[in-house]
Amino acid sequence: MYGDKERYQYYCMNLAQRGFAVVNFTYRLAPENKFPASLEDTNLVFTWVLDHAEQYGFNRERIFAVGDSAGAHNLGLYSCICTNPEYAARYPFKTPEGFVPTAIALNCGAYEISMAPGPGGSDDLTQKLMGDFLPNQGTPEELDTIHVCKHITSAYPPTFFMTCTGDFLKDQAPLMAAKLAEVEVPHISRFYGDKEHVLGHVFHCNIRSADAKLCNDEECDFFRRFL
Repeated sequence: MYGDKERYQYYCMNLAQRGFAVVNFTYRLAPENKFPASLEDTNLVFTWVLDHAEQYGFNRERIFAVGDSAGAHNLGLYSCICTNPEYAARYPFKTPEGFVPTAIALNCGAYEISMAPGPGGSDDLTQKLMGDFLPNQGTPEELDTIHVCKHITSAYPPTFFMTCTGDFLKDQAPLMAAKLAEVEVPHISRFYGDKEHVLGHVFHCNIRSADAKLCNDEECDFFRRFL
């Protein structure tokens, strides 16, 4: 519902300074565009990257992806589509044949969205967001479809994910950690900050801060393991 590529221009330029070719994009937002519009757009971007690799010097064999907050949820689902054929059959679009991101980073994300009490569960904001995001306002089938952890298999890409002291979604990180460990997907989980040093949701986007530098260094070092 919020965000665009302009807000990420400096963060992405910082990634480029670290030696990565970076594609930064805006996906269609709710409520004007309902689920799965954001996933359709994400698929179009990856298809474009593969189709234009020679023109822009991209390495088709080493494609990494980063998503923050709702973007982490979006990328988490897209990675499930790329690696779980049964789950992919729920969608009207097809991913590029054989394509799976080499590795992904999920920052301050939501991975289990529920209307029931508990981590990621129902409150007034959750119900409002799901009502705007989902065509049928959050039926059991829709909630099952957007449940990242439920559709992760052992084919899921290696994953770096992080949260922090002041992240309102920090209770989601252990859920992702448990699922990735269960299916034995290589992963790194990081928790930044402490009681005396509180960091906020997607703090890593403030590239002037030492905390952002540490986080972004560790994410990029994770990606370099797969070069």
